[in-house]
Amino acid sequence: MSADASVLYDVPGPRAIRRQRVAGGIGALGVAVVLGLVVQKLAAEGQFDADTWEFLTVEGTWRAIWEGLRNTLRVAAVAIALALVFGAVFAVARLSERRVVRWPAIAVIEFFRAVPLLLLILFVFLGFADEIGRFWSLTLALMLYNGSVLAEIFRAGILSVPRGQSEAAYALGMTKTQVMRVVLVPQAVRIMLPAIISQSVVALKDTALGSIIAYDELARVGRQLYVFYNNPLAVGLTIAAIYIVINYTLSKLAVILEARQRRVRPTAGAEGRGGPADVVTEA
Repeated sequence: MSADASVLYDVPGPRAIRRQRVAGGIGALGVAVVLGLVVQKLAAEGQFDADTWEFLTVEGTWRAIWEGLRNTLRVAAVAIALALVFGAVFAVARLSERRVVRWPAIAVIEFFRAVPLLLLILFVFLGFADEIGRFWSLTLALMLYNGSVLAEIFRAGILSVPRGQSEAAYALGMTKTQVMRVVLVPQAVRIMLPAIISQSVVALKDTALGSIIAYDELARVGRQLYVFYNNPLAVGLTIAAIYIVINYTLSKLAVILEARQRRVRPTAGAEGRGGPADVVTEA
C-alpha cells in the first residue's frame, strides 16, 4: 500500500482482521439462514413444483408477454426520443444569458424533476386521458420527468467543455449559436453519452409504472399472468429476466462507451482526429 493511501486508511492489525473475518462469517451465516427460510416457505407453498412453470409451454403466455414487451419498448423509445429533444431545448434555454428565457426554463426543469413520477403519470392521465389515451399519458409523463433530468445532464456536459474552446471560437468571430452548435455540443455529446444511456435505462424501467393507469406494459401483463396461474414466483422470475437482459445490455453499452471515451479523449489531439476542439485551436 502506498504512503498516500496509508494516510487515508489505517492498515488493520491481526486482531482487527480476525474481527472482520468473524463479523463477515456471522453476516454470511445470517443471510444464508434468511434465504433458507424463504426457500423453505416457497417450497411449502408449491412455488418450486414443476406445474408452476407449465405456463411457459402455453402459446398464449408468450403472445401476452410479447405484447407487453412491445408496448413497453414502444413507450420507452418514444419517451426517450422526446425526452432527448425536451432536454436539449431546455438545457440551451437554461444556459441563455437572457433572464426571460433562463428563469422559465429553470422553473420547468426543477418542477418536473421534483414531482414524483407516479403522481405525474396520474396527473397527465386524469387530466388528458380522454384526449390522448393511456399510451400518450404514460409517454408524456416519462418525457417530462426524464427530459428534465436529461436537461441537467446536457447542461453539465456543455459546461464541462474547457472554457478555452468557447473563448477561442469567440475570438474567431463566431456567434454564440455557432459556438454552441459547432464547438460545445459536439464535444459535450461524447462526454454525455454514458449518462444519457443510463437515464434511458431508468426510463425503460419506469414504464412499469404504467400499470397504475392500466396500460398493458410488461409488468402489468406479468401481474395478470400470475393472478391467472397463481404462480407469482415463476412469472416474476420470467418477467424479471426479460427486464434484466434489456437493461443489462443498455448498461453494458454505457460502460463500453465510457471506457472508449477515456481512451479516445487523451489521444484525440495527438492523433489529429480533427474534431471541433482541434479545428478551433488550430484556426
